[in-house]
Amino acid sequence: MSRRSWLWSALAVLPLAGCTASAAPAPGSSPVPAPPLKLVAFDSCAQLEKELRAATELSSTAETGSARLAVPDNARAADSAAPAPAYSGTNVHEVGVDEPDIVKTDGRRIVTISGGELRVVDTATRTQTGRLDLGVQAFGEPTLLLAGNRALVLADGGGGPALREDARIIRPSNGRSEVLLVDLSGAPKLISRYRGDGRIVDARQTGSVARVVISSGPTFQLPFRGVPEPENVMQDDKNTIVNTPVDSWLPDWEITTGGRTTKGQLDCEAVSRPDSFSGMTMLRLLSFDLNAAALGAGDPVAVVADGDTVYGTADSLYIANNESWRFNAAATDTNRFAPPDGTNIYRFSLPPIGKPAYVASGTVPGRLLNQYSMSEWDGHLRVATTSWKDDASAVRVLDDRGGKLVEVGSVEGLGKGERIYSVRFIGPRGYVVTFRQTDPLYSLDLSDPAQPRVTGELKISGYSAHLQPVGADRLIGIGQEANAQGVPQGVQVSLFDVSDPAAPKRLDQHVVAGGQSEAESDPHAVLWWPATNLLVMPVADAKTDGALALQVSGDKLRNVTRLASAPVSVSSSAGPMRRAVVVGDVLWSVTSAGLLATNASTLDRIAWVDLK
Repeated sequence: MSRRSWLWSALAVLPLAGCTASAAPAPGSSPVPAPPLKLVAFDSCAQLEKELRAATELSSTAETGSARLAVPDNARAADSAAPAPAYSGTNVHEVGVDEPDIVKTDGRRIVTISGGELRVVDTATRTQTGRLDLGVQAFGEPTLLLAGNRALVLADGGGGPALREDARIIRPSNGRSEVLLVDLSGAPKLISRYRGDGRIVDARQTGSVARVVISSGPTFQLPFRGVPEPENVMQDDKNTIVNTPVDSWLPDWEITTGGRTTKGQLDCEAVSRPDSFSGMTMLRLLSFDLNAAALGAGDPVAVVADGDTVYGTADSLYIANNESWRFNAAATDTNRFAPPDGTNIYRFSLPPIGKPAYVASGTVPGRLLNQYSMSEWDGHLRVATTSWKDDASAVRVLDDRGGKLVEVGSVEGLGKGERIYSVRFIGPRGYVVTFRQTDPLYSLDLSDPAQPRVTGELKISGYSAHLQPVGADRLIGIGQEANAQGVPQGVQVSLFDVSDPAAPKRLDQHVVAGGQSEAESDPHAVLWWPATNLLVMPVADAKTDGALALQVSGDKLRNVTRLASAPVSVSSSAGPMRRAVVVGDVLWSVTSAGLLATNASTLDRIAWVDLK
């Protein structure tokens, strides 16, 4: 048996990690429902060290994942005295809560990031007015947030699992991510750089304050010695963990401002824990004010937990994880493992003044699709999940009762044999799309938290990967058309009428045969401009790689237009169209090479701004 095979086998029969861990159920027995999670702080560094070691011994052999996994905040006003034209913001989940993206605008300027460089375009003169090499070594694509004359750049340095040349097992890497504060008042200038352990999970911004979630793991390296016997591997790993100091679990950071660098490390007293945890991952929530003179340590609030999905409101931040560190032995003779079938959710309160507080946690069966699977409304959290066990989906309503997110109502059995492809909660109503060969769009009544119910269902071919509200009782579905066997055939844009909860219906659709769109996986790529009922999204097919623009007019999708990503003279090097924003009466289509300005009403070309 290889070391990797033994590691998974050993993990499957170990009890859940943590000081209150209990033994896994015997094969064939009924699973014991997981108790509500409870968050408590560690009494001391000694207790933290002891419990981290115990938890890590049980789960150190698991491969930790790094999943990264709208009513837009449009027509906002600029902060300065001179009024800026109306403009579109990033397509976000909650109004007033901004999300990091590769493009931002305040009406006067458009700020973009590509190739590790930040560029500023003046919307009045339609020229590039600034450029800054960020000097980051990020694993993924840097993103930014904007407030006044400041930009906050987030560069994820966490990377993914690293395979040593002399090893036969993948070990999780623990890179260093960066947060940069940039002054935009003149030529872009770097003010401060925060560089710290871990990967950036996500961030949310309210006003000028950004909350950044970072996940890190211990820095020790478990030994590799060929393919020894399983019992020797276990003892090797235990010896390494026992001799590892607590500092190896506590992330550190450095902050550089004006050529001066200061260093810090997470304090034991800032760390809390749920009842059980893997010991391989620690989340920390950092707060940065974009209007501050420089970056600080972010007043970290930490919890020993995994996290892959972030959802935020004006006063709450939720971090969820799909328990990827739990693997239970399947009751079969195939030596396979049943995937984890639960999601832990942690809630932080966001006070107007002071750092966030870790206030509640809970667990729900099944796995989340993305942040749109969660929604806070009228004091309750609605959560949509799909079960690994039977591919059936459910919507559950949770209430915070004494620090525990407790289920108070649920509707189950959605799309049996299918999985969720998109979710949208709008006030007391919810919409869930499941798919395998056809696309049931479920309409739900969530007005009574104790008795959520399905009110209607619409079956059509294909599926919607994102649901975009486009006015009263209208939804746009963005996804793929599919044949009778469920095989995708091309980008599909559907206009739904949801005015009758008992009978949702599709009014119109547009299909780009063989097409694909970034909007299917990233809603930030969708522009909805209600002033002219304009929807714009990137679409690529065999013929062109640009933008699809259309207008919602009554029951129809009209004026459907394909926009090239750039003028013919530069189209070969412009790259795909990534985002679109509206400033005044100009539609800006953004690529890595430049910005195409067109009239927002007629879609006639106005100018091309080359990003140099």
